[in-house]
Amino acid sequence: MRKLNHLAGAAVAVLATLAISSPALAAEADKSTGADQLQIKPILDARLRYEAVDQGALDADAFTLRLRAGAEAKLGKLSILAEGEGTAALVNHYNAFPFPIADSQRRPQYGVVSDPENIELNRLQLQYKSKNVGVTIGRQRINLDDQRWVGSVGWRQNEQTFDGVRGEGKLGPVTADLTYAISQRTIFGGDAGPRTSIDGNFVFAGVGSKLGPVQGKLFAYLIDYDETFALPNSSQTYGGFVSGAIPLGGKTKLILRGSYARQSDYGDNPFNYAADYWSFEAGTKLAGFNLTGGWERLGSDNGRSVQTPLATLHKFNGWADIFLTTPPAGLEDAYVSVGRTFDKVKALPGLNAVVAFHQFDSAKGGLEYGTEWDASAGFKLGKIGFLLKYADYNARDFGIDTRKLWLQAEWSL
Repeated sequence: MRKLNHLAGAAVAVLATLAISSPALAAEADKSTGADQLQIKPILDARLRYEAVDQGALDADAFTLRLRAGAEAKLGKLSILAEGEGTAALVNHYNAFPFPIADSQRRPQYGVVSDPENIELNRLQLQYKSKNVGVTIGRQRINLDDQRWVGSVGWRQNEQTFDGVRGEGKLGPVTADLTYAISQRTIFGGDAGPRTSIDGNFVFAGVGSKLGPVQGKLFAYLIDYDETFALPNSSQTYGGFVSGAIPLGGKTKLILRGSYARQSDYGDNPFNYAADYWSFEAGTKLAGFNLTGGWERLGSDNGRSVQTPLATLHKFNGWADIFLTTPPAGLEDAYVSVGRTFDKVKALPGLNAVVAFHQFDSAKGGLEYGTEWDASAGFKLGKIGFLLKYADYNARDFGIDTRKLWLQAEWSL
């Protein structure tokens, strides 16, 4: 009850702050009454995926089907959304839970594929949204920026959502985003025991602006877990990023992005540490190819490293998912990728391919963790998107050799 009172108080605070920052809110609310009609939009999407894992003595074969269904009702600037989610395993030769739990889907004789069978409420939210103001209350999907710190983990069959209140506002060139959440609804679903939802007090705050081709943002992420097993991941992170484009002649541009953050222990975290996060990335398009190179460093201090437990981790540090938890000595990831879209292949609309290479090292101690090659190809036929994806991690000082293969078809209404 105390958490719910805090959530209600946060909702009032967010509403009050946004109302002050946007004087047009009241006028827009008046305009939204009377003439608008109720609109109901169905939500329906399905994803069929085969995932194979080859990890030394362990392997896995998972053939799963994920279905989401629901509806969103809109009246003017107000809307309510309800969505359920279910995953079924047609072949279940895999370990759905990479942590000890008394459940039939915990199969340690197989490699890990974190797509457990489940049926659950994925989202249930009430939202007000106008041109300059948005407020969302309830169980919701939250993807912030590039999802390095907070994301929905959309790659897995069961996505991550949050129980909370989020406010978004815009005043001239300045944007503000503030969230208070009381529960992290994890990708492991309803049979994962205490890891189904991890309760706590979470604050995500950001203020950004754009000036010509340059945009930047300052952010703060406060993670204060309640559950004992999660306390080592309680942290406070403050930082920002800057991105921009430099013309190289004609239509060619060099896209640059840099980010820095400082993370330290927070709440009841039993460990004392303060470590830095850095990332730099550059990309351009040359002769029809998309070229990207970057370097990311998750630092370490007192044997504790920068962790991002709320992130969409599959997007970062290789598709083999070796570094979902940052090693105690930290992590440095130097990477390059080459991609291309083949517009002239009419038989396979949207055909695209990407190849990437990663060199992984420790942030401290001079360890060479390993290397990884990633590759993917995709296209779309009608409303069905097809994807072939592969990851090959070669271990040296961390983990074991790991190869993963995915074949996927996805459809949405």
